Amino acid sequence: QGHVVESGGGLVQAGGSLRLSCAASGRTFSNYAMGWFRQARGKEREFVACISWNGAYTSVADSVKGRFTISRDNAENMVYLQMNSLKPSDTAVYYCAYYQSPFGIATVVNEYDSWGQGTQVTVSS
Repeated sequence: QGHVVESGGGLVQAGGSLRLSCAASGRTFSNYAMGWFRQARGKEREFVACISWNGAYTSVADSVKGRFTISRDNAENMVYLQMNSLKPSDTAVYYCAYYQSPFGIATVVNEYDSWGQGTQVTVSS
């Protein structure tokens, strides 16, 4: 079973930037795709970005395309989400998670597991 801890959230003004970090453990990290998701108050959890096991493939949601970038460091078991040009609509709790099986990848929330506690991102207008 994997374990992840998210950090880096906070309060930022619209147009600002944040970098979220996710420290992963408990699995052979370099064999698994990782994803970032978010859940705004009163809404369903939604896909934000994912990265393949070796970092060669990434995907981001249309709502954040051109603003958010996902990356990983397999030597350090870390995943990052660089968020630029933040908007109030980006306000949410952000989670990272492992893809459910080695060497696979998807943008489907339910195919990820080992969720962390999340980190709150609040963007003020």
